[in-house]
Amino acid sequence: MQSLPRIDAFAADLTALRHDFHAHPELGFEEHRTSARIAELLESWGIEVTRGIGGTGLVGVLHGRGPGRRIGLRADMDALPMEELTNLPYASKNAGVFHGCGHDGHITMLLGAARYLAETRAFDGTAVFIFQPAEEGLGGARAMIADGLFERFPCDELYGLHNSPYHPLGQVTLRPGLAQAGASFFDIRIQGQGAHGAYPHFAKDPVTIGAGLVKELQEITARNADPLHPVVVSVTAFRAGEAYNVIPDSAELRGTFRFLRAEDRDLIDTRMRQICAGMALAHGVTIDVDIRGVFSPLRNDTQSVDHLIEAARDVVGEQAAADAEVIMGSEDMADLLAVVPGAFFNLGHGSGVPVHNPHFTFDDRILPVGASIFARLVERRGTR
Repeated sequence: MQSLPRIDAFAADLTALRHDFHAHPELGFEEHRTSARIAELLESWGIEVTRGIGGTGLVGVLHGRGPGRRIGLRADMDALPMEELTNLPYASKNAGVFHGCGHDGHITMLLGAARYLAETRAFDGTAVFIFQPAEEGLGGARAMIADGLFERFPCDELYGLHNSPYHPLGQVTLRPGLAQAGASFFDIRIQGQGAHGAYPHFAKDPVTIGAGLVKELQEITARNADPLHPVVVSVTAFRAGEAYNVIPDSAELRGTFRFLRAEDRDLIDTRMRQICAGMALAHGVTIDVDIRGVFSPLRNDTQSVDHLIEAARDVVGEQAAADAEVIMGSEDMADLLAVVPGAFFNLGHGSGVPVHNPHFTFDDRILPVGASIFARLVERRGTR
């Protein structure tokens, strides 16, 4: 790896910044401290800042030495509603909130690029720094778009990244075309009839009905979906009752399903509703189903992938390749890329601890690497 020397010179500042963001995580649309700190830094470097886009989102604009393309660079800002178990000296100070997906690193890498470009101005065109709220399923990208993001700050191309603990340090991977799955979230509420645990015949037990539903929902992928079409249905929460000897009145399931094709999304949605309706009829209970589409499938523009690889190889050499597999993870950068052509890439740091895990850690050595790739994209692509 060969980060830009000027960025390497302030790498320690980037590490300190990330640790600060890490210690003060904020949930989606609540990133008030985070966005204020970002705006303060951008303004101190002479970058024009507009706050409050799509809620807590903000955009910085930096003009180069002459006319050229408008290159958008995006980072997400929100943390996850989970406890941190890393015992790091800069661990989260906010109980139940944790940067367990590395968005603190994404923020910092984009800030590193912004600082470098503001100091050097060795590019043509315009750099547009997009700091997006609420990526974790709350629709932050859609909120910024609805608030006129690209009408107010037009971009010719758009690039973003995600850290990857699954790839070696400094490896850049991405895929042309369809690259990541779309996703919907669901909530299912079973309204049964409670009773004493010793007298189940007086109950319409929502716990056993819910347990049956968990199994039936898995049958959608096993017996309804085309086996050649990747789909996932995951129940991730099951809440019911509080006492040992009380059959509760109600139970709630929630979870997500993932898909690459619109027809598979529609199939899962339809079958989920049919299964719940059938279970309700069979057991004489009420089952309410709420399904929300939260992520579109992510598609990378083929030409933008080529541009990204060229810029990344200036920094990581042959570790950059457009050979990634399609993954079933989702990312709301997809909504931004549906408006502006661009590319979304993974930057490896090889920790091996998965994202969304309470022990997740981020390797600060990739901060100047990601910042350098962002900067090289602007330097290479700004000139028409």
